[in-house]
Amino acid sequence: MASYNLKINGKAVAVTVDDDTPLLWVLRDELNLVGTKFGCGIAQCGACTVHLDGTAVRSCSIPMASLEGANITTIEGLSDDKLHPVQEAWKELDVPQCGYCQAGQIMTATSFLKQNPNPNTEQIRTAMNGNLCRCASYNRIEKAVALAAKKMS
Repeated sequence: MASYNLKINGKAVAVTVDDDTPLLWVLRDELNLVGTKFGCGIAQCGACTVHLDGTAVRSCSIPMASLEGANITTIEGLSDDKLHPVQEAWKELDVPQCGYCQAGQIMTATSFLKQNPNPNTEQIRTAMNGNLCRCASYNRIEKAVALAAKKMS
């Protein structure tokens, strides 16, 4: 086992885990940050999406050995004192049904909107493609990303 120093949601954190332990399991099992979900384990569904140095990544496929000193943001750290504009849009449009994929959807959307603050519909669809929703809330997700872009501008 090895020790790793990370910055998670703005706080310095040290963990001792095996080198090949995926970030997802460190977040959930070691740090009790359970907002990030396990979906598929092969980086195909998006439920485990977090921000690594500001970029959306699938935490189920990133081994701790590659993360020393990394800056990680989870859904719990997206906003300090109130809802992030993306979360506000999600709530306003009543996006979630079962809610399981929503943390990953929101983390993907926030990263995307940082890079593209004024997206068109096709850009939103492309950015959100690969984040699976078993309830098929895709239309509301698309509308919420567009609304969040307006809220953030």
